[in-house]
Amino acid sequence: MDLGIKGKVALVTASSGGLGAAIAQALSAEGVAVAITGTNAEKLAKTEAAIRAGGGKVISLVWDLGNLDLIEQSIAKIEAELGPIGILVNNTGGPPPSPAGGQAQDVWRKHFDSMILSVIAITDRILPGMKARKWGRVITSTSMGVIAPIPNLGMSNTLRASLVGWSKTLSREVAKDGITVNVMAPGRIDTDRVKAIDAGAAKRDGKTVEEVAAASAATIPMGRYGTPQEFADVAAFLASQRASYVTGSTIRVDGGVIPNV
Repeated sequence: MDLGIKGKVALVTASSGGLGAAIAQALSAEGVAVAITGTNAEKLAKTEAAIRAGGGKVISLVWDLGNLDLIEQSIAKIEAELGPIGILVNNTGGPPPSPAGGQAQDVWRKHFDSMILSVIAITDRILPGMKARKWGRVITSTSMGVIAPIPNLGMSNTLRASLVGWSKTLSREVAKDGITVNVMAPGRIDTDRVKAIDAGAAKRDGKTVEEVAAASAATIPMGRYGTPQEFADVAAFLASQRASYVTGSTIRVDGGVIPNV
């Protein structure tokens, strides 16, 4: 299937590894020029090299999303080198495992800036160009915790859930401009972050990481963790011309693990 996005420009944030890198590579495979970001220059360079090796056009930016002052100069650089951004994939790192109660206010504020305010500010910077061109895709990666809160991920559940309300509201505001706005909710995808969460659970419960991962996989109807590529393929579809009538939705990529309708 031709996704109809060859020649478009995408910004995929927090994409030096994990889900972000997989999405950037999936879009590049469709002929999209991609800008990738991250705080680790070495990891960024490896991801950039992998995209170039596949024949893709890419630039990378060392960019801490929590530093809101970097938004204008970073996006201006992308526009100057690649062209106007038509596809925005809002991906962020997550806070460490924690209960919802008893967290310091400055910790809440730090993660709010990097996970929520950065997403809103970056989107606001890019939307006027999308509106002028009457075409755009805004995809925000969250967590299955926005649908069924995950124990001991109190900060993540709380902060990411706010993006669902923002995304749904925004989708109605820009639909007539040819812009779709959707949320993706990953389940247990085999990434470094999920490995770290499993390792934390193993330490807390006095088990091995393998035991924790096996027990977690057993709760998934498909009996396994998903792959970053499986998640990225759904993102590429949502970014495509073929998904032009899908907006205001929260798409689960979870192997069926989320129990509620």
